[in-house]
Amino acid sequence: MPKLILPCASNTSPAVTEAPPQVSEPPTQAREYDAIREMGSAELDGRRGSIHCLTIVGQIEGHQLLPQETKSTKYEHVMPQLAAIEESPEIEGLLILLNTVGGDIEAGLGIAELIAGMTKPTCSLVLGGGHSIGVPLAVAAKRSIIAPTAAMTIHPVRLTGVVIGVSQTYNYFAKIQERIVEFVTRRSSIPRARFIEMMQRTGELAADVGTVLYGAEAVEAGLIDAVGGLSDALAWLHGAINS
Repeated sequence: MPKLILPCASNTSPAVTEAPPQVSEPPTQAREYDAIREMGSAELDGRRGSIHCLTIVGQIEGHQLLPQETKSTKYEHVMPQLAAIEESPEIEGLLILLNTVGGDIEAGLGIAELIAGMTKPTCSLVLGGGHSIGVPLAVAAKRSIIAPTAAMTIHPVRLTGVVIGVSQTYNYFAKIQERIVEFVTRRSSIPRARFIEMMQRTGELAADVGTVLYGAEAVEAGLIDAVGGLSDALAWLHGAINS
C-alpha cells in the first residue's frame, strides 16, 4: 500500500520573492495623457516653438449640466486653461481645434472674449463644423482657418424652455443677438449687413432660419481668413512666434 508522506516542518523562513517592477509612464507623459483625456488639450513642443493645442468639440456647456451621453466642452475647464496659457512663459502660441454644434451663448462668448484678449499668437482651425456660437469662437483667434469640407451655420438666437411671450423677451433676444453680431463683425471681415442677412435668410434650412457656409464660402464671405489644414495652421503659428 502506498504511504502518504507529509512534509516535515522547517525552521527556515520561506523565501521572499520580489514582484517584478511596474513599468510606469514618465510623469510628464502621464500628465499629458491626463490632459488629453480630461481636457482635450496637449502641448506641442517643437524646434520652432512651443504650442498649446486646445480642442473645443461637441456642445458648449454653460450654466446647466448636459446629459452624460452628450459630448461637450465645459467652459469652467477652458477658461482657466486660457488664462494659464496666456501667463505661461513656456507656451508661445495657441492652436484651437473646433468641431462644435454650438451651445450656451454666454459660455461661448465668454470663451471667445478670452481668446480675443490674448497677446500670444492664436489660430483656430474649423474641422467638421463651427456652428452657431462656434462662429464667434472661430473668429476670436488672430488667424482663422477652415478645412475645405467643414461647415459653419449662422442663425438667429434661439432659447429652449419656457419663454414669456412679452415684448421684454424679444428685446432680450435682440440684445443677445447684437452681442454676437458685434463680436463677429469686429473680429472678421464680413460686413455687418451681410452677416445679419445670412442670419435671417429663409429657404435654405429645412427647420430653421439661417445660412450654412462650407469651406471656401466662409472665406469668400469674409468670415474666415483662409482655407487650409493642420499644417497651414501650425505654419502660421510658428511664423507668428518667430517674427
